[in-house]
Amino acid sequence: MTDRAIEQIRELIRTGALPPGSKLPPEPDLAAQLGLSRNLAREAVKALAVARVLEVRRGAGTYVTSLQPSLLLEGLGGAVELLQGDSTALQDLMEVRRLLEPIATALAATRISEEQLAEVKRHLDAMREAREDVEQLNAHDAAFHRAVVSATGNEILLTLLEGVSGRTLRARIWRGLVDTQAAGRTLAEHEAIFNALSTRDAALSQAAALLHVSNTEQWLREHLRH
Repeated sequence: MTDRAIEQIRELIRTGALPPGSKLPPEPDLAAQLGLSRNLAREAVKALAVARVLEVRRGAGTYVTSLQPSLLLEGLGGAVELLQGDSTALQDLMEVRRLLEPIATALAATRISEEQLAEVKRHLDAMREAREDVEQLNAHDAAFHRAVVSATGNEILLTLLEGVSGRTLRARIWRGLVDTQAAGRTLAEHEAIFNALSTRDAALSQAAALLHVSNTEQWLREHLRH
């Protein structure tokens, strides 16, 4: 019954009866409007607040959020973090990254501006300077990829990949600590991605990104078997 109540409120939002930023009717009115008990209406509002669809403001009422993808999907990263320690899940996440990131990089090549390209280069330069500092290297590694995917202008794609890469960041740190040759290879692979983006070559950008992610995935699979 609670699920049906949630769906009724979602339908009001989908149809525009409750647009982003609007205030919900008081609980008794909402319950009456939907033909629900007040308890059911309350439970549905609580569930949608957890999902970041609604925001309960103490003393001010309940509002529909902005419904921005980054807001609605931000729980993905937290859910992914709960998978830490699960080697099968980590391999699955790397597989998802391999399926999405090369395509995103190809798309970025067709859309990236000079300013965005300069941002990618800034993180590449910082990676070169931090090659002896594994944590700094990986922090700029993550920022490099975020800047690339951000250039697609697709916020949902960015949020999805952020959620996946947040979990794999620790794997990359582990790789850097265990594999002393990783820093040099990582830099070379990132330079190849940047050079391909600089020429706005989508196919080459996709290939460079695929090689980079596949190398990380292959290394991880080999080490998780030991």
